[in-house]
Amino acid sequence: MTPFAIAGIQMPISAVGSNIEAMRLRLRSLMTVYPWVQMVMFSELAACGPLPEAAQPLPGPWENELAELAVENGLWLVSGSLHERDDDGRLYNTASVIDPGGNVIGRYRKMFPFYPYESGVTQGTEFLVFDVPDVGRFGMTICFDLWFPEVARTLVSMGAEVLLRPTLTASIDRHLELPISQATAAVNQCYVFDINGIGAGGYGYSIVCGPNGRILHQGGSGEEIIPLEIDFDEVRRTRERGILTLGQPLKSFRDAPVEFDIYQPGQRSTYLDSLGPLTKPQRP
Repeated sequence: MTPFAIAGIQMPISAVGSNIEAMRLRLRSLMTVYPWVQMVMFSELAACGPLPEAAQPLPGPWENELAELAVENGLWLVSGSLHERDDDGRLYNTASVIDPGGNVIGRYRKMFPFYPYESGVTQGTEFLVFDVPDVGRFGMTICFDLWFPEVARTLVSMGAEVLLRPTLTASIDRHLELPISQATAAVNQCYVFDINGIGAGGYGYSIVCGPNGRILHQGGSGEEIIPLEIDFDEVRRTRERGILTLGQPLKSFRDAPVEFDIYQPGQRSTYLDSLGPLTKPQRP
């Protein structure tokens, strides 16, 4: 068994200021009750709220404060994400991964902003996987990214055994995201931690799924701390022997003779091009 303990924090998020002190208090409570937790993940845009006016450069003051929280608690800390403003003025939705020494070991820019509603946010183009030494490999996604199976498949092909998905979903499609997370865990034979906020940060219903597609925890609409010990050996055995000792989708995908033309460089779909522009629906 290769155990590792991760906690998701589903907490109220304010849109009008820093939430970092509130995050600090939740971490203090978490570590008092569950001192065995080794990694904590917050929801998307937890630190600063959903408004892009709060954007900062990275590294920056809020990320530095989050690094201090990681050191104070001796934890791996996934920020959820922050609005990042780069030197050229571009806006990104960026997750920081911080080790227990306070070092930012990676930043992931959301590849699929929720267009057209997340207008003004630039798409990221680089995948992020990272290793916890002597434990296993993690892959980062943010919210709408998980609606695109290509993202999860790429991270898993890079060796990810756990997919981390901070999200901010306050819309009526949250009930659709829950089976997507479960299906992603099953078809990629991995853990999925999908943590939503509440208040201005969403309306909850976080979910954690295991590599056999089972739901390990599904939250409600209130505040929750979700600590779970996972087992990397379960991922590895499932990938070796199959889901419930049956289907082996990763090996089947690897060994398939078919080429998917739509993924070839420069290939366009006449049908997809016919669907029209990516804009908000208007009144008829």
